[in-house]
Amino acid sequence: LTLSLFIRAKKKITLVPENLLKRRKAYQAIKATEAKRALLEKRKVQRGRPLKFKRLEDFLWESRRKHRDETRLRRTSHRPAPVPQPGKTRLAFAVRIRQIKGVSLHVQKVVQMLRLRKIFSGAFVKINKTSLRMLKTVEPYVAWGYPNLKSVRELILKRGQAKINNRRVPLTDNTIIEQHMGNHGIICLEDLIHEIYSVGPHFRQANGFIWPFHLSVARHAAKDKAGLLREIGDPGPRAEDINRIIRQLN
Repeated sequence: LTLSLFIRAKKKITLVPENLLKRRKAYQAIKATEAKRALLEKRKVQRGRPLKFKRLEDFLWESRRKHRDETRLRRTSHRPAPVPQPGKTRLAFAVRIRQIKGVSLHVQKVVQMLRLRKIFSGAFVKINKTSLRMLKTVEPYVAWGYPNLKSVRELILKRGQAKINNRRVPLTDNTIIEQHMGNHGIICLEDLIHEIYSVGPHFRQANGFIWPFHLSVARHAAKDKAGLLREIGDPGPRAEDINRIIRQLN
């Protein structure tokens, strides 16, 4: 017994200052109050959120659409691959004008590779054998064609945004372009437009520097979706008619 008491006395007891204990207690009380408030806010939001209910008809519609896509892709794979024509320009502009809800995973992946994640978004595409095959895959949902210099200039000047550290930065200053694209010989907006339109040696870097274009739809046109889609026309290859679509949505 005496030995155990001696060992306990030998042990050093770490003392904590009283002001530090009070500070810890106050901090724990603040954290508990914040957690309770966050939980109440979450419950309030969830209470007002409508219940998501999916009808059986939606499942059927998506299943048929997916099956139709897979059948179309299977038939396309047996046909000869499209080859770019030597006389045509090497620059194309693609705009997504249809929803891709319920389509096959392959189509969704190609849409993401073309950077057309949102409806009425557009991006420049360099025409080659691979890109033509990709455009053929998403043909029922994307309209594409060959833009002229005026369309390229208007798109970049009006809706051009740089992708810097995954953030959108408007192209309002040439110093931004020179800072990030100067090592490729692109120091101003005119250089950027020329590199995109002429599909120069640094087209891939210039196109990746520009954020995909989010084109707009007029308010009255958004209410009449059927009329708007009738005005835009069918998806697929539109050749030079893509310039009219750019003027309409830009």
